Amino acid sequence: METGSPENVGTMRAEPVWIGLPPGLLRMRRLLLVVWLGLLAVGLGLLLGMLAGPGWAAFALLPLALMAWGWVMIGRNWRSWRYAERADDLLISRGVLWREETVVPYGRMQLVEVTSGPVERRFGLASVQLHTAAAATDATIPGLHPAEAERLRDRLTELGEARSAGL
Repeated sequence: METGSPENVGTMRAEPVWIGLPPGLLRMRRLLLVVWLGLLAVGLGLLLGMLAGPGWAAFALLPLALMAWGWVMIGRNWRSWRYAERADDLLISRGVLWREETVVPYGRMQLVEVTSGPVERRFGLASVQLHTAAAATDATIPGLHPAEAERLRDRLTELGEARSAGL
């Protein structure tokens, strides 16, 4: 039976339109990685060099190796995050080794928050936090542009109110 046959038309669902996260989140996370592990490498190198001798200062290369590995892993993790708005629910997908897809029905949303800490604000980013009737299904979309986060909050709140009024 073909996918376009009349028997399947009523059961076919359109594929969701996935939206990835902006590159500002990737830049922010990589900068934090370089700053913290760079400071650790310099501090460890100086401390070991002064206390144990120059040969021991080579152990300061370990945080640099961890930084190279973390650089790649942060990129893979960033690419795995995406979300899609459908007619009745919001999909959030993430994860590299363990893929996780969260489906949040609009009618189950109780609170939609937009948060932005000092580092996020510096990079022009905000996160959307969804609180639902079930505590275990709270979901977050990190690293959005503030305008997109506010648009998403307003849309989800509007859809949530419309769906819960029909319950």
